[in-house]
Amino acid sequence: MMRNYDPLQYVRDYYNVPAYKGVKVTAYGKIGVITGADGPYISIRLDGEKRSRPYHPTDGITYQIEQQAILVVAKDGQ
Repeated sequence: MMRNYDPLQYVRDYYNVPAYKGVKVTAYGKIGVITGADGPYISIRLDGEKRSRPYHPTDGITYQIEQQAILVVAKDGQ
């Protein structure tokens, strides 16, 4: 049985970053949330914006994972 493909899994594995849907990030000094991935880029919706935009996972991005560690583990199912 094939598991559902998580496009963020590639980003997590390749760039070794905690890129999960719903994780808060700072992108070039602006707060936002990860909404998905498109190939090697993560999609981030910045606060106050209606749409997400692609960002490179290691360029100007700070992951606010410490506060969300329990949520991330539960969402990943492991």
